[in-house]
Amino acid sequence: MTSQKAVLKLDVHNNKEKRKAMKIVSGFAGVDSIDINLKDQKLTVAGTVDPVELVGKLRKVFITDIISVGPAKDAQKKDGDKKDDPDKKKEGDKGGKDSAKVAPLPFYYQPPPPHPYYYRNYSTEEYPNSCVIC
Repeated sequence: MTSQKAVLKLDVHNNKEKRKAMKIVSGFAGVDSIDINLKDQKLTVAGTVDPVELVGKLRKVFITDIISVGPAKDAQKKDGDKKDDPDKKKEGDKGGKDSAKVAPLPFYYQPPPPHPYYYRNYSTEEYPNSCVIC
């Protein structure tokens, strides 16, 4: 996933709510930068994070709307540098696909044990529909 810039409208009025929003957004993996403008009530997030998941989490606390989602400005600057100097690309691109692989996240806890299935053992003496002779 490429780096993108998402601008969100967030109903934030004071520094306490701003801190709460920053804490929620910074908890996502792939966030590169966060900027909150209290005057315009806008939150700008840059990184590889999914804006829909971000808004879903923020809507549990704040009134949130997506204003715009687009490529980050840093990605455009990097593309411009590559066009100017093709020799640097050849030298620095030796790692290729191996450097881009990401290891899977480990499980930090054991899953809970399965629930036991109980078996009820009926006694013949207490069960009224048992054999009449016994």
